[in-house]
Amino acid sequence: MRTVHGVNASPFVRKVRVALEEKGLDYELNPVMPFNPPPEFMAISPLGKIPVYQEGQFTIPDSSVIIDYIERSNPDTPLYPADSQQRAEALFLEEYCDTALVSAAGTVFLNRIIKPRLLGEEEDKEAVRQALEEELPGRFDYLEARLDDDAEFLVGDSMSIADIAVASPFVNLAHAGENVDASRWPKLAAYLERIL
Repeated sequence: MRTVHGVNASPFVRKVRVALEEKGLDYELNPVMPFNPPPEFMAISPLGKIPVYQEGQFTIPDSSVIIDYIERSNPDTPLYPADSQQRAEALFLEEYCDTALVSAAGTVFLNRIIKPRLLGEEEDKEAVRQALEEELPGRFDYLEARLDDDAEFLVGDSMSIADIAVASPFVNLAHAGENVDASRWPKLAAYLERIL
């Protein structure tokens, strides 16, 4: 049986779960928190990060590597475009979101949800302000410019890893009480409404 080790709140765990769902593959979720994970988890995740994917004795960490493995092992319902240029675009958008977008959105989520509810710590209001006012607008501008008015997906004519990676951190932002301002980023807001 396939197992995903991690928790739903992680945008990276969410990426893997969406990929598995899109491909119609059964799996179990083993809820492992990334804060002080148990020693047996560290044995399969040398960086101590979630998710880790497991099939029998085979384990592999990192959402991007996991989804590439799932794609190569289960090529039906492809999540990577066949066209080389579109594939490169999709991979870059995944990387962009996994770094720049997740970092800024994660600051908001960490401070508004994780710190007060799970760690018993105060929200860092200045860090949240900086993420919302200085970091995220530029990330949203980039994604707005990437979207065509009539395109359903970011790259090509079907859902790809780009869509999965882009949408995932926006779920965390919504949990933290933030949504994309449709008057400022109309294409991005419409896209997210469709894709989510």
